[in-house]
Amino acid sequence: MTTGPVVAVGAIVIDKGSILLVKRNTEPARGQWSLPGGRVELGETLREALVREVREETGIDVDVDGLIGTAERVVRDDDGEIAYHYVILDYVCTPRSTDVKAGDDAADVRWVPVGELADLHLTAGLLEFLSDRGVLEGRRLRVDR
Repeated sequence: MTTGPVVAVGAIVIDKGSILLVKRNTEPARGQWSLPGGRVELGETLREALVREVREETGIDVDVDGLIGTAERVVRDDDGEIAYHYVILDYVCTPRSTDVKAGDDAADVRWVPVGELADLHLTAGLLEFLSDRGVLEGRRLRVDR
């Protein structure tokens, strides 16, 4: 049981028409594809957490370009109790390299052509979130710096 919402970060990393995704190896959403990211640790800035999480999950370093949006994920257990509550701040990032390798907390990592996202088992709401922000249309992404 959670004691309150957890602040987390997510990275939208795009290179040559493909987006960087990780297959989750832990709950919530084990086995589903999602953006790299995770919890912000005490004393860490949002950007520091994002760079660390992307490196841990994918093996690459990124430059954080800016905030693109927020998402909230509330997951209930079989009894209806809240098991997880994440407030996620998603940032657009530029990769410093593209040679990825899954870390311990990722079952897999890959560059997925944006046009193939609908073919994957994505975490709930991810496709709509990316669509709302213009990622699927290949538009230049507007970010808050």
